[in-house]
Amino acid sequence: MADIILEMKNITKEYPGVKALDNVNFKVERGEIHALVGENGAGKSTLMKVLSGTIPYGEYTGDVVYDGNVCRFHNIKESEKAGMAVIHQELALIPELSIAENMFMGNERRNKLGVIDWNQTNRDAEEAMKRVGLKESPEVLVKDIGTGKQQLVEIAKALSKNPKLLVLDEPTSSLNEEDSKMLLDILLGFKEEGITSIIITHKLNEVAYCADNITVLRDGQTIETLTNENHTIDENRIIQGMVGRELTDRYPERKHEISDEVLFEVKDWTVYHPVYTERCIDDKISFNVHRGEIVGFSGLQGAGRTEMAMSLFGKTYGSHITGQEFIKGKEVHLKNAHDAITHGLAYATEDRKTNGRIQGRHCQ
Repeated sequence: MADIILEMKNITKEYPGVKALDNVNFKVERGEIHALVGENGAGKSTLMKVLSGTIPYGEYTGDVVYDGNVCRFHNIKESEKAGMAVIHQELALIPELSIAENMFMGNERRNKLGVIDWNQTNRDAEEAMKRVGLKESPEVLVKDIGTGKQQLVEIAKALSKNPKLLVLDEPTSSLNEEDSKMLLDILLGFKEEGITSIIITHKLNEVAYCADNITVLRDGQTIETLTNENHTIDENRIIQGMVGRELTDRYPERKHEISDEVLFEVKDWTVYHPVYTERCIDDKISFNVHRGEIVGFSGLQGAGRTEMAMSLFGKTYGSHITGQEFIKGKEVHLKNAHDAITHGLAYATEDRKTNGRIQGRHCQ
């Protein structure tokens, strides 16, 4: 008989005019990696918010049974006390504080006098950081590392609480393929230690690689749970459950209409770090983009891709920037984001929360 660590029974959550979860049932076995998949809006993150207490008891109907007990969490602290650690899709770090300070905020390492023991804090932070492959000093400010590494800080922060159940909502969304595989291998290592993991991801190759069971949600309802014990479930089978039909053409053929006209050109673009100004981030980068062309940039985390894009977009990143930018053959000097937009450039940031939108109270 399966050892069930978590069972969510008949979970229903409604918002005005929308039923986000409709009688959802979800079981997780102890020590497994269980993937929760579905299209955008299927209800995956909402279900995990119910589990963690982010959506408190009383605002949904149904039962959460964890470790054999019916739980009625009213906030995330209660679920953490029970042995859960949830890493939400949106990062919850304070940029002006160090990695170690972020990791142990509210859970400070104190000495016998009640004073924070910074040496112990940094040692514990380093230990958790090593488990996720972070090599930075724990004293580095969060604002000075990239979004992908900030995601790893969130995971290290969760691990520092020694959870029995680890929930990860889109943990690899900001990571490259190599770092993503490293994280999945870490989860497989946790499985050997007896830690149970729930992973929400749109990267179905990751699901097929590491998940023991796969539960599919569609339109706020449980569709099916697929057993992937031998890792034989492929992406096409998962997609079939997500969309409700077999897809015969996942990648429709498209026409390439690339003009001879060079629309955008960069020559000898060099960028230095905005804080550590002696550190060169991008050194003499040159490329051009033809009208109608898609140009991709690849590289490991920290290779300078994001920094290059931001610096080209009105020098919104970096210091001591040199080089030339050309739009339609004419050199331009973009001093800020407004200049870039005026000249027809747009930038879709990887960090929408910090750089992509203005967050504040709505005007009345």
